[in-house]
Amino acid sequence: MLAKEKEKELTLQIIDNIKKEDFDQVNETFEDCGPEKMASIIQNLPERYRGAMLEHLNISTLASLIQRVNIKLQLEILSKIGPEKANRVLALLNVNFLTRLLRHYPKADVESFLEEMEEAEATYVRQILEYPENTAGSLMTNRYVSVNTHFTVGQAVEKLKTLALYSESLNHIYVVNDEGQLEGTVPYRELIITEPEEKVINVMVEKIISVDVMSKRSEIVRLLQKYDFTALPVVNEDEVLVGVITFDDMLTTIIHEAGEDISKISAMNEEIDFDTKPAPAAIRRLPWLIALLFIGLVSGSIISRFEETLEQVVALAFFMPLIAGMTGNTGTQSLAVVVRGLAEREVDIKTALKLLWREFRVSLLIGVTCGLLIAVIAFVWQHNLYLGIVVGGSLLLTLIIGTFAGTIIPLILYKLKMDPAVASGPLITTVNDIFSLVTYFSIATHFLGKLT
Repeated sequence: MLAKEKEKELTLQIIDNIKKEDFDQVNETFEDCGPEKMASIIQNLPERYRGAMLEHLNISTLASLIQRVNIKLQLEILSKIGPEKANRVLALLNVNFLTRLLRHYPKADVESFLEEMEEAEATYVRQILEYPENTAGSLMTNRYVSVNTHFTVGQAVEKLKTLALYSESLNHIYVVNDEGQLEGTVPYRELIITEPEEKVINVMVEKIISVDVMSKRSEIVRLLQKYDFTALPVVNEDEVLVGVITFDDMLTTIIHEAGEDISKISAMNEEIDFDTKPAPAAIRRLPWLIALLFIGLVSGSIISRFEETLEQVVALAFFMPLIAGMTGNTGTQSLAVVVRGLAEREVDIKTALKLLWREFRVSLLIGVTCGLLIAVIAFVWQHNLYLGIVVGGSLLLTLIIGTFAGTIIPLILYKLKMDPAVASGPLITTVNDIFSLVTYFSIATHFLGKLT
């Protein structure tokens, strides 16, 4: 609570300094409060003060700030400070962070910025941008240490010392031949305990695991989990070492992807956090909810078609929420399992069929258990054996249908090269409501003579 009050005071102080046009004091305040608090303040600062403040912030402060805010605010900051200042800010960013940001940047501005960069760095950034998003090529960094096979351990140590501040991964040195092809790795510990005159080729580990530049993020995550690597070398089709993927970069990507998937599964198109204002938060949620509202009207039309059945057996209405709710729940559970699985590994036809068979057996076990339980409850409650059979049988069938919907829909989207997370929880629930009501009332109508 004290931290929030202090942040509020700082925000008011900054607004007061902006009004007085005392931008030197604004810069001092930002430098003292640190990048995390800086990001929080800029997000809560009223729009009318934000532009003037950003225009006068130091380049280093802006570079630090831009790495702590979401992509929407990053682009807003760059657009408000103008192309010349934006280029100077971008020049201070880590290459990996820079390439991720440039994917969302206007293409004309990207070219303008790259023309002002050093030729080697610009060439590398262009190369990274050419790779499809979330492939090894788009996630790798060129900040690693490699040595030639003819190097001695002493020469390798000297090169490591020289590039220590440049490299993002010092646990291993990568050994390449004259063509740049990856031959092996040497752990840092091995360099320390080996005689300086020894050739690195004699102490390197030859059995190495690398990934192709076009390998997907799911494959990289699987390898990092399986082998507990701190970094993965990336090679091209000729086995030439072109970069490495560090664990912290992958962790950042995974967290970002997980946040996006949670938003999609919750049927929200854009990022919403604790600091999002009520109106933007509502606007971002409304499109999906309005769409689901109209889809939900189908449920109402189904009930109206079975009005006569309901009039004759009012007790059927008692179990409608249960049937619909249970079907939606089991569909959402299957959806979560499939989306998580797709994030971790590639899925071919054989794997998909195996998954469908597994989920069918799961739904059968769940359906039989829950169906028998609710059948007994319905019979004891309403003293009607056939009502118990209708409710229990309907629940069994709808749980199987719901599980299949939660499994098949994301798999279809995946095969269509669409994000399976868009098969959101609310969408699956709404679709399953429709299926469950049709099934429930169809079975009830069939047994109508026994129920009355």
